[in-house]
Amino acid sequence: MKRLLKFSPLVLLLCALSARALEALPTAWMDPPHTFRIEVLQVTDIEPYQQSLDGFLATLEENEIEQGKNLDIHRVKIDFDIEKGGFWDKVGVLFRVRQEALRIVNSKPDLVLTIGTPATKYARAILEDAHIPVVFTAVANPLDADCPSLSDGGPGVTGSTLYMDMAESLKIVREVFPAIQRIGMVHTDDENGVAHVAAAKAKAEEWKFAVSSRQVNKRDSIIPSLKELYDQGNGVQMFAVPLDTYYGLRRYEPTIDLSDFSSELRIPIISLAMVRVPGAVLYVGADFRAVGSLAGTQAVKILKRRTKPDVLPVLRQAKPTVLLDPARAHALDLLLPSSVVDRKLPVKDGFWQVRLGD
Repeated sequence: MKRLLKFSPLVLLLCALSARALEALPTAWMDPPHTFRIEVLQVTDIEPYQQSLDGFLATLEENEIEQGKNLDIHRVKIDFDIEKGGFWDKVGVLFRVRQEALRIVNSKPDLVLTIGTPATKYARAILEDAHIPVVFTAVANPLDADCPSLSDGGPGVTGSTLYMDMAESLKIVREVFPAIQRIGMVHTDDENGVAHVAAAKAKAEEWKFAVSSRQVNKRDSIIPSLKELYDQGNGVQMFAVPLDTYYGLRRYEPTIDLSDFSSELRIPIISLAMVRVPGAVLYVGADFRAVGSLAGTQAVKILKRRTKPDVLPVLRQAKPTVLLDPARAHALDLLLPSSVVDRKLPVKDGFWQVRLGD
């Protein structure tokens, strides 16, 4: 009996320790605070890219990943003269992107955000080999960034795309402009611009449109092509602006010239991208900030759940954003269908957001 009593305190101590082992440990003991490190890589510095990043960071912040608290961002913007860039300049950009990708591999971040097609296309292979997760945004078509499909980013890659079904966009244009038949488009050798025009031509007949186009050099004036397409009133009835960097060059000179030309001849302009186009009456397309936010959604899963990018689909905006400038419509004496007016929602800068395409 004495021997049993002698060991009782030890038994009691072991039992107490076992019971404590079942208690939940403080969070600080189990999972020490971690500061996430993200590298951001892009070619050129344009306003829509900043909108994409803003949407991305806003979504991270909503999920308790915030700069100044538990998130470090290192951003590299590779300079490229879009207007003067020739073949060798493009080769130089490719070299710079790969240089940055190698630097990123050595820095070992938690994730890389690539903004735009060139940064995504030319950095992905190096980052994939290093097993660093890649999330992209502001890519017009994932296929152009070497993705296997519109929804599959490929090994080690996911993200969000600006891609919109052109048939859906033209359906909306038809609803707003039931009488228009002939559309003119001016573009350069910009990959997105070429793809946009090709898609518009391929889907135009479905919605009773005929699309004519002219390709120009980035240094060219847009005016001669506008005159050709208009053909003294025998040609196009509307101009559509594709997703082409040309329109932002020289402080938006091509866009301003297009606006002045259309104002004089009372021809409407539409934009098939959500980028600033002075003089446009209608905007139809994906919103850069919203698409950036979708990339943020995938990044959160990678950072917080450690989900592999391979299993996450490439996300895209379900329906095009539709903005209409009523002041511009009034200046052109456009009579808007009741189906458009009845579904308007006033938003900032005097625009209407219209729910169409349902």
